Amino acid sequence: MKSNSVLIVGCGDLGARTAALLLPEGWQIAGVRRDVAKLPPGVRGYAANYTVPGSLDFLGELQPDYVVMTCNPTDRSVAGYQAGFATATANVLAGLGRHRPRHVIAVSSTRVFAEGQGAWIDESSPLSRDDPRAVAMIDAEQLLLESAHPATVIRFAGIYGTPGGRLLSRLATGELCSCEPPRYSNRIHRDDCAGFLAHLLRLSNAGGELAPVYIGVDDHPALQYDVESWLAGELGVTVQPGSAAPPGPSAHKRCCNRRLHDSGYTLLYPDYRSGYGAAMALSPDR
Repeated sequence: MKSNSVLIVGCGDLGARTAALLLPEGWQIAGVRRDVAKLPPGVRGYAANYTVPGSLDFLGELQPDYVVMTCNPTDRSVAGYQAGFATATANVLAGLGRHRPRHVIAVSSTRVFAEGQGAWIDESSPLSRDDPRAVAMIDAEQLLLESAHPATVIRFAGIYGTPGGRLLSRLATGELCSCEPPRYSNRIHRDDCAGFLAHLLRLSNAGGELAPVYIGVDDHPALQYDVESWLAGELGVTVQPGSAAPPGPSAHKRCCNRRLHDSGYTLLYPDYRSGYGAAMALSPDR
């Protein structure tokens, strides 16, 4: 691959959005996914299943300057998380062989944090040992961060922004979470996920130093009931409080994004009102 080249492993929605930001700037983008026909124009495709050992053995030959991993669990089971994160990371590292990219960036989740009582957390906060799906992601993070590669992990909170996404679809049916017990939630718009990924790549390319871990969230953790109540009002739907299943205990935390801001990134959507407002504006029903 040419100079300023990025290889995106698991190039789905976030990868495509990141590529769209970098391609006009002259970056060379390649994407690995099972169905390369779904890659956007300008992205060179490589068909592979990153959960299969040996499937990525060609990565080192491409000699990318940067690698971005936007992997997902193969399903919602513990084994699916193990395959989509820990196994995938091992396969990427094996596929790179002796090639050393300038940096490897992997997408993870704030689910890895142990906090479940609503306290504030940052990148140094304790990690979960009770949630096996979180442990699978933690194993993947450690495998990468302890490798020979310069590496960074971004722990994104609830990614949203798809018109008619899961939460909006649920509220449209009248299901609303209960106000008791109170549960804080954290989120980030998908455009800010891609924007932050592109920002870190530009920063590294300019000679800047990346932290090993970032929390990727917006500026305003909020009670889930407040978020859903506001959205229901914007949608103009009648809802029944308590009709939706409450979020799990691991979701009850407030994530600090100071390190994200210190990197120089400016959020497009600093709170749920601005972000969901943009998402709803894209809905064909509005």
